[in-house]
Amino acid sequence: MSSPAEPTVRKTPLVEMTWNGYALIVKLAGPNVGQREAPIIGAEVDAMVKSCGKAMKFMILDLSDVQFMSSLGLGMCINIRNAAAPLGAKPIIYGLTKDLRALMSMMKIERIFQLVDTREQLNALVRA
Repeated sequence: MSSPAEPTVRKTPLVEMTWNGYALIVKLAGPNVGQREAPIIGAEVDAMVKSCGKAMKFMILDLSDVQFMSSLGLGMCINIRNAAAPLGAKPIIYGLTKDLRALMSMMKIERIFQLVDTREQLNALVRA
């Protein structure tokens, strides 16, 4: 996928993906990501990751609308990261609630994702 002048947006009922030429922002619809949602979101994001290719420098999961995530949701996040990593994309999670941040810390997710709390931190991190 080439670098468009305007961001490319793909939106489904479960996920909105925005590609700006160097960062793929994956905003999950809330409030829950569980057994039903995880495989659907995973397949949609995987196709977009492949279309972005090596031009992708950042893969951002925006979880600001998510209140609950099952183990399948966590596995989906890891699978998305594993698809983006070989392309050289830095994986970032943004917008965690206090409870989700505690869950991510317990699962040691910060070892494979950079966790970012504010929009300002995110913007500073992904400046092209």
